Amino acid sequence: MLLDIKGLKAGYGEIKALFGIDLTLEEGATLALIGANGAGKTTLLRCITGLIKPDAGQIKYQGKAIEGEKPNYIAAMGIAMVPEGRRLFPSLTVEENLVMGTCNNRKQEWTIEQVYGLFPVLKGFRKRMGTALSGGQQQMVAVGRALMSNPKLLLCDELSLGLAPVVIKEIYKTLEKVTKTGLSIIIVEQDINQAIAASDNFLCIREGEIVLSGTHENADRNLIAKAYFGN
Repeated sequence: MLLDIKGLKAGYGEIKALFGIDLTLEEGATLALIGANGAGKTTLLRCITGLIKPDAGQIKYQGKAIEGEKPNYIAAMGIAMVPEGRRLFPSLTVEENLVMGTCNNRKQEWTIEQVYGLFPVLKGFRKRMGTALSGGQQQMVAVGRALMSNPKLLLCDELSLGLAPVVIKEIYKTLEKVTKTGLSIIIVEQDINQAIAASDNFLCIREGEIVLSGTHENADRNLIAKAYFGN
């Protein structure tokens, strides 16, 4: 078991966002977290990465409790996040943004050339400012930067947000290649069909609680719609 979360509760001061989340993720597996805006999906990712300290519960990664640990410590253990909105460094080139992924000093397995192999279009823009690219190309840089940290667990927050369907398809095809290397992935995604198609298992979160779980094979769209909207 790579990730084991039990009874996770968290929020932002007086505002509570998670109310006892339980989930597990095996090595090499892909999990989709679906749910409406404000359901608590991003809060869950922020707890895993140490950006938010949980109010209660436990997060075990590779058998070690990490809840409340600092983000740099968690990153050095092999957890990387592709944040919503990409958040590239505007003063850095594409290649400099990618190199920033190596700052946690993990053993180098992913290289610049491997990232360019996944996203060939980026190689021609390597000296261009990262934020001068199209939205889809910036998302490729954000994914590449995360891979450069050599993670065992990759957290992807709203990869398809604001992107054209053809670009979304290309990025998810790349994720398929990445999972074949043994990398585990958690996908937070508004596009339910895309998320489930790309994952082994899924969890639907509504108002800070898991209300439905299933696998790629047994996904029932009617049950998902009821869980998603609460009716």
